[in-house]
Amino acid sequence: MADVFRFCDELGPARVLHIYEVGLNLRAILVVDNIATGPAIGGVRMAEDVSVEECHRLARAMTLKNAAAGLPHGGGKAVVFGDPKQPPDRKEQLMRAFACALGPIADYIPGPDMGTDETCMAWIKDEIGRAVGLPLELGGIPLDKIGATGFGLAVCAETAQDAAGIRLQGARVVVQGFGAVGKHAARFLAAKGAVLVAASDSAGAIVDPEGLDVDALIAIKDEGGQVRDYPKGRKAARDAVIDVECEIWIPAARPDVIHADNVDRLRTKLMLEGANIPLTAEAEARLHARGVLAVPDFIANAGGVICAAVEYRGGTEAAALETIAEKIRTNTAQVLEEARHDKVLPRQAAVDLALGRVRAAMRYRRWS
Repeated sequence: MADVFRFCDELGPARVLHIYEVGLNLRAILVVDNIATGPAIGGVRMAEDVSVEECHRLARAMTLKNAAAGLPHGGGKAVVFGDPKQPPDRKEQLMRAFACALGPIADYIPGPDMGTDETCMAWIKDEIGRAVGLPLELGGIPLDKIGATGFGLAVCAETAQDAAGIRLQGARVVVQGFGAVGKHAARFLAAKGAVLVAASDSAGAIVDPEGLDVDALIAIKDEGGQVRDYPKGRKAARDAVIDVECEIWIPAARPDVIHADNVDRLRTKLMLEGANIPLTAEAEARLHARGVLAVPDFIANAGGVICAAVEYRGGTEAAALETIAEKIRTNTAQVLEEARHDKVLPRQAAVDLALGRVRAAMRYRRWS
């Protein structure tokens, strides 16, 4: 029992739900972290190696992300234990059962995350009447299809380039995790003149200092291939991307991929955190000491949840992209200026920004 309470503090969590359906072998966890600013929005992650701790950390990251973005939503996260590539009928069965368990938890709005997509959200919406990241046919703005998070990362890069001492035109980019977030980040950055020189996925990496064809690489992935199927460049182990020299390095996969044991291998100037909690605190501090600018996850990768919030209120794709650009540009500039002025890490400036908004909202709540 003590292990459960080690995740509690003044902000939350508001509730924790452990789900187990013996007949279906369904195991899942929901953490609604804080709802002072409104019902929580957060993704549903499916993976075989998720944990209670990861769910708590991701839920808190969503609280900070939604507050920093000025959204009328708190933060939450759900994890479902399972193989995201399992047969579709089995996955549908699990997701629908999971949705039914969420039914009474009205202060949580599910969205897609690693291992789930708009189809999964359609199944959830069918069961309980609420979800975001829905298919277009159900009135959704398919954030993975338009690349909402990747679009926001490109806006963040454009805003941060002066502080990082780089220019996007000709900047070399490395993407660790060439999936729904990473591929769109590469696409939008390439449109601004940047050059993708390395990319990885779960099966390996591809490296070419002369530049990779982003559209060709995306086509390979969309057809079910791996980045190592790209016909040119040098094939390498997936962690080889850590050693590739670049101006912009984007972690867009799992938590804690950069840590004390590998952070010193990075040779970059700007870290855009496309995944949630992709760096340990020690790794961020060491990058900062070396003069590498790391824009925190809940500032840089907020495009997806901003899009979801616009969708939830019936907004359009055009409105979502405009809102993403405005909010991420403003918040990135504010965080970098406050970090410079106060001589603190960007993460500390970002946390101070988000916590200030959460605590202000908590003063209006009956229970806080």
